Amino acid sequence: MGSTGEQLGVMKLSDALRRAQGLDLDLVEIAPTANPPVCKIVDFGKYRYDIAKQEKDRKSSATKLKEIKFRVNIDDHDYLTKIRHGEEFLDKGNKVRVQLQFRGREMAHQEFGMQLMDKVKHDLAGMSQVEMAPKLAGRNITMTLSPLPASRRKRRFAPVAIEEQTSVNGAEAGGSEAR
Repeated sequence: MGSTGEQLGVMKLSDALRRAQGLDLDLVEIAPTANPPVCKIVDFGKYRYDIAKQEKDRKSSATKLKEIKFRVNIDDHDYLTKIRHGEEFLDKGNKVRVQLQFRGREMAHQEFGMQLMDKVKHDLAGMSQVEMAPKLAGRNITMTLSPLPASRRKRRFAPVAIEEQTSVNGAEAGGSEAR
């Protein structure tokens, strides 16, 4: 294969080397087990860089564990924001650890914490499945969610879109009117 990607066909090793040297490039063996072996005329340094980059991309696609922390008395808006973040993480294929922290006298009402964890589990059910059920450990309740296959994921809490105001005059946008 030539430097621009065109097929050069079957040729002798000496002809291929001469052609590569004429272009100031290297002859790189791509598939040594093929019959005849497949070679490419490329810059070897750039070729190694591209392979390393592909390996890095392959490794970075591995699932990561993201964490969302809650408190028992979380406000509705804060709850929705954290649920949206959880959906984003799951949509990207990451696992999510949901952690609920108790402080002080909140430990006396652990049932409220379990209710909140059940609510999180229910709200993220369209995107995930429970990998580790909610479990009390010290002053925390922890639960791990893993993403569903991409074809079965359904987002319930889409990110809020910023609405553009298309008003012509300032009166519609809340300005005062002359009477």
